[in-house]
Amino acid sequence: MARQRKQGRPSGQSATIHDQTLVRGNGGELHQLAEGDTPVLTTAQGAPVADDQNSLRAGARGPALIDDFHFREKIFHFDHERIPERVVHARGYGAHGFFEAYDVLSKYTRADLFQRPGERTPAFVRFSTVAGAKGSFDLARDVRGFAVKIYTQEGNWDLVGNNIPVFFIQDPIKFPDVIHAVKPEPDRGFPQAQSAHDNFWDFISLTPESMHMIMWVMSDRAIPRSFRFMEGFGVHTFRLLDEADESTFVKFIWKPKLGLQSVVWNEAVKINGADPDFHRRDLWNAIQSGDFPEWELCVQLFDQEFADSFDFDVLDPTKLIPEEIIKPIPVGRLVLDRMPDNFFAETEQVAFMTQNVPPGIDFSNDPLLQGRNFSYLDTQLKRLGGPNFTHIPINAPKCPFAHFQQDGHMAMRNPVGRVNYQPNSHGVGPREDPARGFRAFAEEIEAPKVRLRPESFADHYSQARQFFDSQTAPEQKHIVMALTFELAKVENPVIRERMVAHLLNIDEALGATVADKLGIKELPKPADAAVTPRDDLPPSPALSIIENGPESFAGRKVGVLVSNGCDDKLLKALETALQTEGATMELVAPKVGGVETAGGVSIPAHHMIDGGPSVLFDAVVLLLSEEGAERLAGEATARDFVSDAFQHCKFIGFTADAAPLLARAGVAPDADEGMIEFADAASVPGFVESCRKLRLWARESAVKL
Repeated sequence: MARQRKQGRPSGQSATIHDQTLVRGNGGELHQLAEGDTPVLTTAQGAPVADDQNSLRAGARGPALIDDFHFREKIFHFDHERIPERVVHARGYGAHGFFEAYDVLSKYTRADLFQRPGERTPAFVRFSTVAGAKGSFDLARDVRGFAVKIYTQEGNWDLVGNNIPVFFIQDPIKFPDVIHAVKPEPDRGFPQAQSAHDNFWDFISLTPESMHMIMWVMSDRAIPRSFRFMEGFGVHTFRLLDEADESTFVKFIWKPKLGLQSVVWNEAVKINGADPDFHRRDLWNAIQSGDFPEWELCVQLFDQEFADSFDFDVLDPTKLIPEEIIKPIPVGRLVLDRMPDNFFAETEQVAFMTQNVPPGIDFSNDPLLQGRNFSYLDTQLKRLGGPNFTHIPINAPKCPFAHFQQDGHMAMRNPVGRVNYQPNSHGVGPREDPARGFRAFAEEIEAPKVRLRPESFADHYSQARQFFDSQTAPEQKHIVMALTFELAKVENPVIRERMVAHLLNIDEALGATVADKLGIKELPKPADAAVTPRDDLPPSPALSIIENGPESFAGRKVGVLVSNGCDDKLLKALETALQTEGATMELVAPKVGGVETAGGVSIPAHHMIDGGPSVLFDAVVLLLSEEGAERLAGEATARDFVSDAFQHCKFIGFTADAAPLLARAGVAPDADEGMIEFADAASVPGFVESCRKLRLWARESAVKL
């Protein structure tokens, strides 16, 4: 049996709650505590709580137990805190599509959708942010939800994941706490959709298990350029079961066909101001134009022997299995090809639940997954008004179904006839099918009922270090900048120092750099670690966005700043080259009415310069007449168009006549290889080819405007 340890109060947490001196009695009356006294945590029924850090389970690594009334009450109340929007993942956007399996996977699973290669199974996907309300902006620094509902012939399969493969916490009993901490502070109601405040970092600094996730959230993964350019992860370890109910462990990964891409923080801030619906608009425009987003479903498959030998516990949701150790195998593709007919009816009313799995897919004893299986079903009762949310078309299975459930709020269908129960002697109604029906893996369990974390969950820093080591130099710099920005918003210096103490366990230079930028004169000692952090885990290139960018410029967009008298041939050559590449362009002009080219052709613009900043595009081109450039040089928005693109390391194409605007924007025409002059139409394909790199990161450290 694995060694076990009690998860107590995190190191450094005070036992005294100084600002809470009143407790409520059974009759609602308030009682004053003596100074220095700490109230006892109780359930809503007043029962004292012995352990608020660990849910009850069968053994340290066993499944969750339903008689954990404290966890059920806590998560029940949390699930019903908000109406009508979701407590988390409130701001979402969805699309319809299909899943198509590549090969028969009967060797591993009897799941129906993996038995007929080439067959298309309907699907619905909802992308979301976690922390913000429905009206928040798209480019918040946040985890992105990546929830997929596949309508298989044997029931709906909901793979409800994120664009990050790990999570903040190991035990579901802490989920209300981490979300309470990141949401707007309750006394003031802000900040909205931001984690840069005391409550969040206080919780994180007292929760060492969050350190791996924090490295991801402070990286560029948390500010993706588009839903189309981000990965999705099932997060947890699941099981695949074959016809003989033999089990294979599996982790699910969605890999975007268009490669990975994110923005930089300065860019995200400006996008939120220019277009707070940036991600929504991007997905809508792509699908409406026939440029259907696509992902490959990949699986990491392993057996119990590997699980027992792996350096970390596969049931720990704060850990991942590097792709260099178990290579993901592509098993199918997901294509989104249709937007909802009505946003509310589908995107808002869709109900995802981790418990929705078809026969052949099963759960592991990951404690967070076990808690989600309870929580998601419970949540729908409040959000969608009752038990009949499966009657809503977006949630209804598309395969035949039959059961005896009836009545309830807004029942749209009920069993027909006299018999609404089974067993019955009338020979009426559906019956269970042991052969086709869902069967759980027959895992043998013999363990005491305990509230413990297994010792195998205790290493909180080693994979965080591995993630940081796996980033390129620009990405590491961005993590430093993100940590500095967030912690600089924290008012309590003790919290800032406590976080630096954790960072020193991840990377000494990282911790020291952040401390210096925060003005911490004396480094704290590294935080106490339950397990000594390892420094021998090799970098994993799969964890870097820059190392996993696209092979082409397909799916991207170029902003072309034009003026009266611009060159017709260059404009046509650019349009043709981008179409060949699978990219698009949008025209930005002094007036939205457009411009008249040198050839006398009137062309409408997509944006007026005031509303079309360069942050909305992946690269920019300046097709200007000399007179047009002179005029735009006097416009602050035009100068920002150029200087922002340069600062954000984008490739800039330009004609010689654009020189006055470049000069006023403080950008030299020969500043670096990312500045590409269009001598003639033959220069255009070379510009598009250079754009495949997406950014000239070497510029970032040298940029001086």
